[in-house]
This record gives sequence, structure tokens and C-alpha cells, in this order.
Amino acid sequence: MLVSMDPVEPTASAWLFLAIGALLLLGVLFGRMSGRLGVPAFLLFLGAGMLAGSEGLGGIAFDDYRLAFRLGTLALVLILFDGGLNTPLPEVRRAWAPATVLATVGVLGTAGLMGLLVRLLGFSWSQSLLLGAVVASTDAAAVFSVLRSSGLQLRRRVGLTLELESGLNDPMAILLTLALTAAVASGGGIEGSWFFQVPLQLAVGGAFGVGIGLAGRTLLRRLTLNAGGLYAALSMALALLAFALPTLFWGSGFLAVYVAAALIGNSRFPYRGGLLHFHDSIAWLAQIGMFLLLGLLVFPSQLVPQAGRGLVLGLVLALVARPLVVALCLLPFRYPWRESLFLSLVGLRGAVPIVLATFPVMAGVPGAENLFHLVFFVVVVNALVPGTAVAWLARRLRLVSDRPPPPKAVLEITSTQWLDGEVVSYFIRPELPVCGVPLADVPLPGTARVMLILRGNELVAPRGDTVLEEGDHVYLFCKPEDEAWLHLAFGRQEEH
Repeated sequence: MLVSMDPVEPTASAWLFLAIGALLLLGVLFGRMSGRLGVPAFLLFLGAGMLAGSEGLGGIAFDDYRLAFRLGTLALVLILFDGGLNTPLPEVRRAWAPATVLATVGVLGTAGLMGLLVRLLGFSWSQSLLLGAVVASTDAAAVFSVLRSSGLQLRRRVGLTLELESGLNDPMAILLTLALTAAVASGGGIEGSWFFQVPLQLAVGGAFGVGIGLAGRTLLRRLTLNAGGLYAALSMALALLAFALPTLFWGSGFLAVYVAAALIGNSRFPYRGGLLHFHDSIAWLAQIGMFLLLGLLVFPSQLVPQAGRGLVLGLVLALVARPLVVALCLLPFRYPWRESLFLSLVGLRGAVPIVLATFPVMAGVPGAENLFHLVFFVVVVNALVPGTAVAWLARRLRLVSDRPPPPKAVLEITSTQWLDGEVVSYFIRPELPVCGVPLADVPLPGTARVMLILRGNELVAPRGDTVLEEGDHVYLFCKPEDEAWLHLAFGRQEEH
């Protein structure tokens, strides 16, 4: 039996898939260029979206702010989940207190000070405070992207403070923007209940995050699945549930996602390496797609009238409001002035302010589309000014960590079943007792064996007369009970 089909449908689908494929390819190529140009990758993704938009070469007409908001929220959930999976919980205690202050008091302070400075430029109070709230938070996607793509290894407390702040400050910025948007749309003030909603959302979100994180890692440990793809599907389900469930109970879904992922990522379970690679890929795909979509929303003809004010406001935020508020927030924690200066200047903005700028548009606030394009300029300035100077500033302030460089290749065992042993890697430093020693003279414990040595770009097969040299990355197979001895001989395990 033949099924009749409109011949237009396959053609329309083909054109749609062609557009999506071309946009992704353009995003990847632009991302590859970011390292050479010294420009954060997400700015190039935004540029690619604008180039493909209705006023660009692609001619793709898109102005659905609601769809952009929903897809942008999904992308942020996936990016935050990936960031949480790679957050080392044992070291978080060194930075959680200042990061929490920056994510709450810092956002409020930045929004208020920015609102005051915007008011001095001739904006109304409602516009000024709303704009301040929209641009007050740093962006997890931007921070993770710049720090990882640059290969920069900051001192641990500085890097963790930046990442934790960007992962934790979304709830405060969202609540503040929603409250001010409602106040401006109704012509009234912020409801008194808002001041109770903030701690409530944070508490509920944190509680759900802990609960889903503990339940998730128990599931991953005990549930035996026959295919790696099923573990990926399970982890995606956990990420979506971690956002949705607390949101339905007046909690912060973004906070819950980050907390749940951190608990899951710091546990052992089958197929762990495969899941980390999967979510890294998904986070990059989400980041490219989100910024391309937001770029499609931008109309260059509407940017031109906002260029002057946007440039001024962007510089005010980057060089005045953010540095002053961060410096005051960090005073009780006695950060050295170099660390405080770096944290105050490196406040990257990205997708979050642009997504938040869609709230007033969807609420029908007068002049909201002009506000959206103004926020776009502020984001670009606050990505270019600190983003291009992160590496230079870190080296200038001597904040680069002395941790070993990451290996150029990673050897690991990926299995859907529990295995009695694992592959670990160590970086050979000159002060280690095994440096300069032939493998035959290294007394390895139990069943531990050297599997491979990575020396620069060369893979070295381990033999008895192979001498371990400074700068080698050594991969060993061992069992959990052997790790204490290996730590004494080889130092600390590498993080991949």
C-alpha cells in the first residue's frame, strides 16, 4: 500500500535541516577561530547567528522570544549540569562562602549600583533598575567556556570562586528581574513577598539538588545497564528532573541542577568517563545552539541607535559597578588584593542577561525591545573587555597555578559494568622519588602496573629499562587499595 505524502514536506524538512547544519558548522568554525583571535567563543556564535538572521546573509527570520527563552533555559540547564559534574567538591569548601555572597549580595549590589549609574545617564528609575537587574549576574556558559578553552589554570580558590559564583547567581538575577518586570508592567512597586521568595527558592532548590544528586548517584551505582547510551539517557533525565521538580515547588531549578550534578560528578559509578565526555559534548552543542538562536533575535538596524549608550553602560558595568561591589563583598574573606582585583574585573556576561532581557519583551513592557538590544551591547562589552584579558591579567597578577599541564591524550577504561580496578594517571615532577628511575626499580604495590607513558607528543611503551622523566604523564592500572601507596610515590592523581 502506498502512502501519499505532500512532496513539499520532505523539501521543507531538508531546507530546515540544511539551515540547522549550516548554522552549527558556522558555529564550530567560529569557535575554532576564537583561540586565535583572543575573543570568547560565544561572541563569535552570537555573530554567526546575526549573520544568518533576517538582516544578514542567511535571511532567516526569527523573532519568537518565548521559544528562545525556553530553548535558552534548556541550554543553560545542560551547561550548568556539565559544570557541576566537573566541580571538585572536596575543594569547594575553600570558596563556597565568598561565592555565595557574590551570588546573592553581589548580584543585588551590582543591580542597585548599576541602576543608580544608569539613572544618572538620563534613564527613568524603572528602566534603570530593570536594566541593572538584567545584567547583574555573571554567566556560567561564558565563564566555563573562557576558562576551559584558554587552557588557563588559575589558582584553585580563584578559579573555583569564579565558577561557583557564575553557577549560583542565576536564581537571584532571575527573581529580581521577574519582580522588577512585574512592577514596571503594572506600574506599582516590588511586592513585599519577594524578600521571602529569595531565601525560599534557594533553600528549596538546594534541598532538591541534594536529594536528586544523592538519588542519582545511587541509581548510577546500582542500576546495571547494558548500553552506554542508556547511562547517558539516565543522566539527562536527572538533569531535567533536577530543574523541573524544584521549579514546580517554588524552588530554584538552576541551583538544584548545579548541586545535583556536583554530587553525582564526585562519586564513582560505571561508565563515569563516558558520561563526562557525553555531557561535555552536549554542553558545547547547547552553548553553540543557544548563542546562535540569541543572535537570530538581534536586528542590527536596531543595534545602531543603542550603540553609544550601550558602549558607555558596558564600560560602566565592567570598570565601575562590578569591581566596586565585588571588592566590598570579598573584604570579610581577606582575599589578597591580586585575587580580589582579578575576581572584580573578570565578571563575564553571556547568555543569561540576554535571556533575562526577553522577560520584559514577553511581558509587553514599553520600550522592551530597545532594552533587549541595549543589553546585547552591554554583554558584548563585558565579554570583550575582561574575556580577552583573562590570560594576560592572570599572568600579570601571578595567579596562574603551578599545577601540571593537562595531558595531550587521555587513556581510560569506559565500561557499563563495575570493574575491579581502574586506570589512573600521574604527572612526573622532578621532586618525586620515581623521577629518573627505571620502571624495573619502581616497587609497584599489589597488581598495579604501568600501562602507558605520554612524553610530549610521543607514546612510550613501558619496559623495565624505561626511565621516568620529568614532564611524563604516566598511566597505571591499579585497585583502590593501591592508591595510597601510589600517592606517596607518584604524587597527586591528575584530573581529566
